[in-house]
Amino acid sequence: MKKQTLVALSVALAVAAGCAAMTVSDEQRSAQAVAVMKASFKENGQAKLDRLDQDEVQRLCTQYSDGKAMPKEIAERLQAQQLATIKFPTDGYLGDWKAGERIAQTGVGMQYSDDPKAATGGNCYACHQLTRAELAYGTIGPTLYNFGKLRGYNAEMQKYAYGKVYNSEAYASCSTMPRFGHKGILTEKQLKDVVALLMDPESPVNK
Repeated sequence: MKKQTLVALSVALAVAAGCAAMTVSDEQRSAQAVAVMKASFKENGQAKLDRLDQDEVQRLCTQYSDGKAMPKEIAERLQAQQLATIKFPTDGYLGDWKAGERIAQTGVGMQYSDDPKAATGGNCYACHQLTRAELAYGTIGPTLYNFGKLRGYNAEMQKYAYGKVYNSEAYASCSTMPRFGHKGILTEKQLKDVVALLMDPESPVNK
């Protein structure tokens, strides 16, 4: 065996041994990543560093975001826990669909440059189609056009729609939809207005 080959093998073995020694757990890697992010981001106005802190749902969804399937028992436990957090209104689920459309159209409210005293928007069109009149919409989420018309306008469906907007994790673990009520993004009145946009027969969503 040539001297150059022996040298190359020695270097490769040394590198492999070094890499093995540097092996860290998933928890350590996660902690390191959070530390790097917190060192990189600076608080600005209402945008605080606590936005980088994950709750149990977010931690587990991150853990299973690399292609590994979340075990059924874990997913069901998370959904049950999140369902218990939903605060359903006692005076009905429908507000004003016209106000709901304005909420769906706006995405202001959570950025550092937004006025924290102003109403927050839902930015629903960023992920969903809702009406035929709106030509610009995202496709990350399913189309919601004819939501109430297809599913029925009954109280049970209204409750489901309210709960879904309030905390989507209660119905689908690791949903990409924001937990608008759970995280205090939208008020109860705003949530009702968005549900009315989806469920009111007079709403353009159902025309």
